[in-house]
Amino acid sequence: MTAPASLSPTIPGPTTTAGPARDTALSLEARLAATDAAMTVRLDEAKVAYEVNTARPDTVVDLADVVTVPLTPTLQPTPAPADDLSPVGVAGLLERAHHRMQTSGWCAGSLTDENGAVCLLGAIRKEAGGNRGLEADAAAVVLDAIRRQFGDDVDSVPAFNDAHGSDRAPMRILADAARLADTRGL
Repeated sequence: MTAPASLSPTIPGPTTTAGPARDTALSLEARLAATDAAMTVRLDEAKVAYEVNTARPDTVVDLADVVTVPLTPTLQPTPAPADDLSPVGVAGLLERAHHRMQTSGWCAGSLTDENGAVCLLGAIRKEAGGNRGLEADAAAVVLDAIRRQFGDDVDSVPAFNDAHGSDRAPMRILADAARLADTRGL
């Protein structure tokens, strides 16, 4: 039994194009190259989108830790001898600790290393001369200065000191803490 002509499925036959259009048809290699180029563009866009979407927004880069030379050349005064620094109070202690770290060097992992270099607390302890109360007050101001710049996630002064690979941030924090203590009248 045959189906009426109107119900039989129609299968499209091959289509032909005019002569000039057929000559401009792309070869298989050209179509593959075009597809490859389009996929490369899409993959590059996806890679950038992935990098943007997975970037950590809590990553903070401190410019002072990146820039190792002064942005504007200026003449810096030479550090005053230890005798001329402020002799009393937390501000004076922090100034002397800053000077000690400049002259003795900075270390991490211990209060003092075999070469005489000091960490933040080592410099404060040496300059406090056994006055534990003054030492504790100075350490509290240093921790406050650290948390003002780096947030409340910093647990302690030694943790901050040991987290750095150079003396730039600890030296800057000692100077900032000395100014903070002076502002507070300590």
